[in-house]
Parts: sequence; structure tokens; C-alpha cells
Amino acid sequence: MILVRQEIGDVLRDFRLQKGRTLRQVAGRASVALGYLSEVERGQKEASSEILAAVAEALDVPISTIMREVGDRISVLEGLQVFPDVVPDDLVALDRDIQSQLSLH
Repeated sequence: MILVRQEIGDVLRDFRLQKGRTLRQVAGRASVALGYLSEVERGQKEASSEILAAVAEALDVPISTIMREVGDRISVLEGLQVFPDVVPDDLVALDRDIQSQLSLH
């Protein structure tokens, strides 16, 4: 069974670690109890939308980015194909190379 709270916790932890912030720093900035935020990150507690918004703000990450990542992770768990929102730079460069070579012929 897929637990949304587990995926939300994993995403919040991943963003926190990417930002190089401690649990204590994020909890303080979000005005959330340290123990509670720890339980949210471990998927043991369901965070309200207000708590999620406060943590997102504390992480300087838009809530839409957090929810998109959660949705992408759930899609993978469900076995659905996930398509990136943007085209990778190396693929864009390859396309430009191919287009320029085609225009030479």
C-alpha cells in the first residue's frame, strides 16, 4: 500500500538535506515542534496543509514543487511512466546539432 504521508516525509527530508539544513533549523523557521517535524519526515504523522506550507517556506521551496515531487514518486510506485517537466539540456543540444546538420544538406 502506498502511504502519501511517507512520500511527503521522504520528499521533505530530501529537500532539507539538499539545502544542507538540519531538522532543528527547519523546525525553528517553520515554527513547528522538532519532534513533530521528525515524525512527519519519517511518515509517522500526517502534516496539515498549514504545516506543509510552513515547512515549504522554511525550505525556500514552493509547495507546488514539493507536491509535484510527491506525485512523481507515487506515479513510479504505481508503475506509471513519469515524464520530466523540462527537456534535459543535453537533449536540447543534440536536437540543435541535428537540426543544423539537416539544414546543411
